[in-house]
Amino acid sequence: MAISGIGPQVEHGILAQGNILNDEVWIRPEVDSPCVKLCVIHPEERLCVGCLRTIEEISVWSRLTPEARAEIIADLPERAPRLRLRRGGRAARLDR
Repeated sequence: MAISGIGPQVEHGILAQGNILNDEVWIRPEVDSPCVKLCVIHPEERLCVGCLRTIEEISVWSRLTPEARAEIIADLPERAPRLRLRRGGRAARLDR
């Protein structure tokens, strides 16, 4: 399956030249990012469950100054408890 205009043929994660695809495409040393490639937005908190950024922060990340990104990264640990709250599970069903 060759796709014209984007380089060598890719089949099952292996380039036609025999090179194995890896995470090099995700490495961007010029932009610090808390992304851990677990991109799922929590429906109530509206935070990514992987990196804890908001959708808005994710969408403008590459255009932010290094200082603005550092400020957001410093704030991320405070957001983690927002996602640890459980909806109740079995214990909540038994209380009904």
